[in-house]
Amino acid sequence: MAVDRDHVLRSAAALLTRRSTATMDEVARAAGISRATLHRHFAGRDALVRALEDLGIAECEAALEAARPDEGPAADAVRRLVRAFEPSAGLLAFLYSENQLFEGEQQNQGWARIDARLAALFRRGQENGEFRIDLSPVWLTEALYGLLASGAWAVSEGRVARNDFTHMIVELLLGGATRREGS
Repeated sequence: MAVDRDHVLRSAAALLTRRSTATMDEVARAAGISRATLHRHFAGRDALVRALEDLGIAECEAALEAARPDEGPAADAVRRLVRAFEPSAGLLAFLYSENQLFEGEQQNQGWARIDARLAALFRRGQENGEFRIDLSPVWLTEALYGLLASGAWAVSEGRVARNDFTHMIVELLLGGATRREGS
């Protein structure tokens, strides 16, 4: 029987977003395969995490395309973006906490592409007078990642309703980023 790599990755992502310390045995069980089969596809946890990173980048880039961040008011684009990121937020929360992905020279250039597009959106909002100029676009990008991860964790733990995910993140981010008189 052929093993569907995408199914294995999505099963691993679903488990690891709930329990980031799950073992490879637990990942294999969640995917409905043996540990040996899992190891034929991913030599170890690092290889699995790197494959999940590639999946996360692909999903983020697809969300960015779907959200059309260059269209309309920047605040509306942020709302579309958070809504588009929501299905992948759990995976992003897991990846956000995986320090190995952001250390050294091995950082995946996909993150740099995504960061640049997000920063450009926030910069556009600043240039249009929608967002505060005392917070850098880089910081607003990091804040968005943090809020997406926190929102995903809160929803997965049942502390926040899934239907409130986009509203919570957008309102907190834009409420803090909205330009005020005299700023």
